[in-house]
Amino acid sequence: MKTFKLENEPKIKSGFSTPDHYFDDFSAKVLEEINQKQVKVIPLYRRKKVLTTLAAAAVVFALMIPIVNHYKSASNDLDETTLENYISYQSNINQYDLIQRLDDKDIQKLDSNVALEEETLEDILSSNPNIEHLISE
Repeated sequence: MKTFKLENEPKIKSGFSTPDHYFDDFSAKVLEEINQKQVKVIPLYRRKKVLTTLAAAAVVFALMIPIVNHYKSASNDLDETTLENYISYQSNINQYDLIQRLDDKDIQKLDSNVALEEETLEDILSSNPNIEHLISE
């Protein structure tokens, strides 16, 4: 391998050059630019306000979750027409199965809700050919 000596090798010129008399007034130019530029300072107490506000919002959100879940679960109740339609279209459910599921409160609700007039009852009995079957039930 050939020995490399710095003094004997040709020098490569740098691609960078400085303008003439650049460093003569360099420090004066830098000080002048520093005095002209004003750096915007963000105070630390404003960051604390933002962080405090975000923490308060997170706490309020966390406290609202159980309330929202309570109202959401209450709205999933079935309405009466949906329940009646389901029961009427199920062929394996008969009146005896329904009677067995009723308790005293349900029976009292049924008694208070049913209000038949005599004329309506007479019309139903006279128009139905199976009167004996209705009476026996």
